[in-house]
Amino acid sequence: MITSENNAKIKELIKLQKNARHRRKEGMFVAEGIKLVLEAAKYGKLRQVLIRESLWHERWKDAPESEIAKELSVDGNRVGVDTAPDSVFDMAADTVTPQGILGMVDMPAYSLEEILASPSSLYLLLDDLRDPGNLGTVIRTAEAAGAAGVIMSKGSVDLFNPKVVRATMGAIFRVPFLYVESLPETIAQMRNENISVYGTILEESRPYDEPDYTKPSGIVIGNEANGISAPVRESLTGRIHIPMQGSVESLNAAVAAAVVMYEASRQHRKRDTGLLKFH
Repeated sequence: MITSENNAKIKELIKLQKNARHRRKEGMFVAEGIKLVLEAAKYGKLRQVLIRESLWHERWKDAPESEIAKELSVDGNRVGVDTAPDSVFDMAADTVTPQGILGMVDMPAYSLEEILASPSSLYLLLDDLRDPGNLGTVIRTAEAAGAAGVIMSKGSVDLFNPKVVRATMGAIFRVPFLYVESLPETIAQMRNENISVYGTILEESRPYDEPDYTKPSGIVIGNEANGISAPVRESLTGRIHIPMQGSVESLNAAVAAAVVMYEASRQHRKRDTGLLKFH
C-alpha cells in the first residue's frame, strides 16, 4: 500500500502523464483503465501497476492469487502491483473520474521497413495532425480498416499523450506506427517501392473513390487547420477529395481518414471476391 503522494512511484506516474520528453527518455507511458492495462499485459508491455484501493477491494481483494497473476502478468511473470488510497491514486490519474488502475507501459517501437513489409498494402500518413482525440480515433480506424500502419510527421501530436492512449482503445498495441523526420522523404522512399501516395486536397484533385487502392497505396491526412503542407503536396502521387454537399468546407481529419481508408478496405474486399474492376 502506497500511502503518500510523495512516494517515488506516484511522482513517476504523474511525470509520465504530464511530460512527453520524460516519456521519451524513459521509453514508457501510462495506460489508464482496466481494458488498456490488460491489453498492455497481453502484448507484453506492462511493467508496473497501481490500483485504487476501492477497486482493489471490489475486484481483486478476495480473488485467488492465481487469478490475479493471470490477469496482471507478462509472459507468465506477474508484474509489480501496488495499491493506494483513492485520494492518492486520483492525484496520479489523468481522468476526472478514474477507472481505478494505472499501468506503466513500455513503448512499442517499429521501423519503416517493418511497416512496409506488412501483408497489408494500405498505409496512413499524417502531416502534423495535432488533436489528441483525432489521432486516437485514426489509430483505431486504421486497425479496423486493415491498414499496415500509421506514419506520422515529427510535428504530429504525441501518440503517448494520455488522451491519445485512451482514444485508441487498445489499438496502440496492435497498429504499427512511426514518427519520421521528413514526411516528403518518406513518401519518396515509398514511391520508389511502387507505393502510390494520395493526399486529401480540395484543389485540382479527383474524388477519393477513383484511385485503385488494391495496389500498394498510402493516404495522407493533413493538419486540422492548414491541411497538407506544401512540401508534402509536391511529393504526392496524386490528390483526392471527398465530395461534400451543403455549405460544409471540410470534414474532421479523423472522419476524412475513415472515409478514405474504408473505401480502400471496400476495394480490397471486392477484389477478393472478383467483383472489383477498374477500366
